[in-house]
Amino acid sequence: MSQSQGGLDPQSHTAIAVMFDDLRRFVDRRISELSAEVHATVQLVDYSESNLSGQLTRIHDQITNLLAMPAAATRNSGLELEAVVQATESAANTIMGAAEAINDWLREGRRDPESVDAMAAKVNAIFEACTFQDITGQRIRRAIKQLQQVETMLTDMMPEPAAEATAAATALPAEEAAAAVDPDLVQDDIDRMFA
Repeated sequence: MSQSQGGLDPQSHTAIAVMFDDLRRFVDRRISELSAEVHATVQLVDYSESNLSGQLTRIHDQITNLLAMPAAATRNSGLELEAVVQATESAANTIMGAAEAINDWLREGRRDPESVDAMAAKVNAIFEACTFQDITGQRIRRAIKQLQQVETMLTDMMPEPAAEATAAATALPAEEAAAAVDPDLVQDDIDRMFA
C-alpha cells in the first residue's frame, strides 16, 4: 500500500471502499435476518400486547369463577366420599352380621316359629343394608361432578397446544427459511469477508 499526499492511493481506497460496502451489505442482511428471527419468535411465543391482555383477562375470569363457587361445594367432595366409605362399611357390617346369624341358625337346625321370624328379620336387614348403594351412588356422582368441574377449570387455565406455534413457524420469511435450510451460507459470507 503506497500513500500519496498523506492518504491512501486510489487503488487501496477503492479496495477499502469495496470491503466497507461488502461489510455494510453483510451487516444489513444480518440485521434483517435477526429482525425476521425476532419477529418469528414473537409470533411463536405470541407475546403481543393483545394476547397477553387476553391471557390475563382469561386467568382473572377463571380465578373469579373459582372463588365464586360455593365454599361448601368445593370442600364437599371429600365429605361426600367419606360418607360413602362410612355407609359402605356400615352396610357391610350389617350384612355380615345378618349372614352369620342365618348361618348359625342353619347349622343349629332350629325350625321353631320364633327363630324363623328372627331369620326373616335378618334377611330383611340384609335387603335394607343393600339400599345404601342408592344413596352412596348419588354422593359419588355429586363428588365426581364437582371434581370434573375443578378439572375443567384447571384444563381451561392451561395454555393452548403448540398448534399455533407450529403454524407460525411454517410462515417464516424466505430469508429465514433459506438460513434454516443451510445455516453455513451465513458462515461462508463471513469467511469470504475476512479472507
